[in-house]
Amino acid sequence: MRLLDENESINPALSLVNLVDVFLVLIAALLISIAQNPLNPFTEKDVTVIKNAGKPDMEIIIKKGEKIESFKSEGEMGAGDGKKAGVAYRMKDGSIIYVPEAK
Repeated sequence: MRLLDENESINPALSLVNLVDVFLVLIAALLISIAQNPLNPFTEKDVTVIKNAGKPDMEIIIKKGEKIESFKSEGEMGAGDGKKAGVAYRMKDGSIIYVPEAK
């Protein structure tokens, strides 16, 4: 008993097309699952992310609404012009008291 006639022979190209379709569906499902990841910090409205904290290549990324800003460290201590504004004292109980400088 023959299951297939000569006209109904299996074409290997059709199997390849079906395999490509399956992979496209899998890729689409993965992309959707990544986009809806609850651990993604950028799904929130306002977010601040610090990468490589305390290292010379530290980067701070701030997202406020739709605006995203990125600040990169140059690996140097901050410096600028200014003058002494006062003195801070740590008390025995751990509290800190700030005494402004007299004008």
